[in-house]
Amino acid sequence: MSPVYDCTTDEGRAEGVARAAEAVRAGEVVVLPTDTVYGVGADAFSAEAVASVLAAKGRGREMPPPVLVPSVRTVDGLATDVPAYARDLIAEFWPGPLTLVLTAQASLAWDLGDTNGTVALRMPQDDVALALLTEVGPMAVTSANLTGRPPATTVTDAAAQLGAAVSVYLDGGPTTSMEVSTIVDCTGPTPTVLRAGAITQDQIDAVLERLAEGAGEAAEPSAAAGEPAPAQAAGEASEVSADASGAAGDDALELPPTPEPAADTPGETHER
Repeated sequence: MSPVYDCTTDEGRAEGVARAAEAVRAGEVVVLPTDTVYGVGADAFSAEAVASVLAAKGRGREMPPPVLVPSVRTVDGLATDVPAYARDLIAEFWPGPLTLVLTAQASLAWDLGDTNGTVALRMPQDDVALALLTEVGPMAVTSANLTGRPPATTVTDAAAQLGAAVSVYLDGGPTTSMEVSTIVDCTGPTPTVLRAGAITQDQIDAVLERLAEGAGEAAEPSAAAGEPAPAQAAGEASEVSADASGAAGDDALELPPTPEPAADTPGETHER
């Protein structure tokens, strides 16, 4: 039986995350809790490790796993042409149960399966998962169950289905939700929900409506202020340019800050 680490205590979490990180770096498969159901995953940049995850679940390359990330700042390293609405969804729902399908960076040396040039990204709201992701970086993670079986909501459920195919099990206790993450395709001009999950269509629509309203307000001239003089406009443009040149890339993208892992605290298209 592969070792199971009780991550409900500080000592157990530290030991379990350290051992799981060693396993991931060695190209092995681990089980970890998330804010939805338990996940099974491996190093996203190891083709062999990703193949092992798919084999453990009994699935093929036609159903590639999503990638869990430790920070919103990881998005632009893995995806390109990220639309404004996707950034708004990230700001509203990450970390959390929302998986975004984006156009993958073509230069990345990885093989997640038959992705058609896309990658499904999510930042989970779970301290154990975030601690491990912070140690090892992006992981290819899908639900910890055999394909066609119910997702695992406890580490015992996961171990009963996956057994010795997994090197390390991290036990974070029963999951607080049995819902899977909502998957949204963000590769087009408007988002499309591919799978309903914990984040509802109404919640997504509310964010998009705020984005549209903000864009409309920005386009309307202010009644209280006249058009700026050419010299004033030029000066403001210079200040913006100077600020942008000295700002970090993440600040320019207006991404939300990276939350620290709390001390106590991608249907079948992409299962997570």
